[in-house]
Amino acid sequence: MADNQQLGVLKALDVAKTQLYHFTAIVIAGMGFFTDAYDLFCISLVTKLLGRIYYHKNGAAKPGTLPPEVAAAVNGVALCGTLMGQLFFGWLGDKLGRKKVYGITLIMMVVCSVASGLSFGNSPKGVMTTLCFFRFWLGVGIGGDYPLSATIMSEYANKKTRGAFIAAVFAMQGFGIMAGGIVALIFSSIFDHQFPSPIYSVDPVGSTVPQADYLWRIILMVGALPAGMTYYWRMKMPETARYTALVAKNIKQATQDMSKVLQVDLEAEEEVAERVAQNPRLNYGLFSKEFLRRHGLHLLGTTSTWFLLDIAFYSQNLFQKDIFSAIGWIPGAATMNAIHEVYKIGRAQTLIALCSTVPGYWFTVAFIDIMGRFAIQLMGFFFMTVFMFAIAFPYDHWIKPDNRIGFVIIYSLTFFFANFGPNATTFVVPAEIFPARLRSTCHGISAAAGKAGAIVGAFGFLYAAQSKDKTKTDAGYPPGIGVKNSLMMLGVINFVGMLMTFLVPESKGKSLEELSGENVNDETASSGVSTSGRN
Repeated sequence: MADNQQLGVLKALDVAKTQLYHFTAIVIAGMGFFTDAYDLFCISLVTKLLGRIYYHKNGAAKPGTLPPEVAAAVNGVALCGTLMGQLFFGWLGDKLGRKKVYGITLIMMVVCSVASGLSFGNSPKGVMTTLCFFRFWLGVGIGGDYPLSATIMSEYANKKTRGAFIAAVFAMQGFGIMAGGIVALIFSSIFDHQFPSPIYSVDPVGSTVPQADYLWRIILMVGALPAGMTYYWRMKMPETARYTALVAKNIKQATQDMSKVLQVDLEAEEEVAERVAQNPRLNYGLFSKEFLRRHGLHLLGTTSTWFLLDIAFYSQNLFQKDIFSAIGWIPGAATMNAIHEVYKIGRAQTLIALCSTVPGYWFTVAFIDIMGRFAIQLMGFFFMTVFMFAIAFPYDHWIKPDNRIGFVIIYSLTFFFANFGPNATTFVVPAEIFPARLRSTCHGISAAAGKAGAIVGAFGFLYAAQSKDKTKTDAGYPPGIGVKNSLMMLGVINFVGMLMTFLVPESKGKSLEELSGENVNDETASSGVSTSGRN
């Protein structure tokens, strides 16, 4: 077999013109990420409301707010479940096939979204425990969606626009974050109109009408709708040709499936498939020396950069309400009732998503196959570092009332370059550079490293931001020493992420088999993938 020989059905996928099935796959896989983002980040919209409803007694450490340990559990438990789901379903996707596992994760998301909103208990502790239980399993389902969606899209796409297609799936996360804010705005407005209540005043109970307990439940349960709507179409998708041909070793079935998808006549190449199947250098395992030699540095690069990125990204997303409260952009709780507070938080999240998060994702979609993955990731980490330091060092300046707009603009730019940068590329690259039989597993490992970073960010930032100096600024606001130091640390983390990017290979313009070495027959397999980030 020629050194660069590739199965005809896979070559047909690589050179296929952009067709309707590409966009169909983007929507089907992308709606999963829309749901993922909505479910993960909508909890930040209602944590303050949960504090007002369930921790309002004067005996609480701070009446009307969740205790730090409860807030950490409610915010972080879904991330823990996501980490486990990424590892388990990533591995299962390589064992059973992408399609079979795809439906399981979607059902879990639908069921657990509804169950989270139905959380029950005879005490605040009981309700929070039930909520955390269901959100953990919701996270497991969300975690499975990461490696499966990325792998399916990469294996369906052509090599010319593969990066844009995978990034477009991930870009639906931005719409999910924005949808969470919009849903909170809509329902909080309805509740505030139908069940008006006084401002916080002295007693947090007086600002919280009984109907407010329905508000947070509705916001959480709405996340089941987009996932349920796409289940039928996910089950209609055929298994990817790369899994069927290279892992299941059924070249005939792969050819039949892709003939229907591409609407062209393809011939099964039994002889070529047999040579590929019998090549001992293409059957190494994850824990083999051969994998370490070929892809060890690649896996280190994808895991470390995703880990570092998510510490900063999830810290900013989950606790942006605390940062906005610290600078006075969201008024103090004493100035508004519980439902209106949800409205204010939802408005802030929606504006940030609309002005910076969503545009950042789609800038990546537009430029990833032009600039390349390496350049975008390096650029994103660089500007995240610059802007994080720009708000951290002069933090005392930004918290003054006259400077809040400038703070919000710079803070928004960190979100823009996270998404026009490593938040997108760390998702794209692991779906391209590893062999088909390990692709979902390695993507799951990389994504799980990211969620480990998210957990560090969720728990670490929460406690770090608690520390505040007792003195006041000239404007009367606490300088928030904890928040300032946390932002400085996030800037350092972004800088380290920029350095680790040099371990990540550039995959622009290459076929998946060229990147992984599955269409070659010599010991230099995958050596064409540069770890310096250049072609």
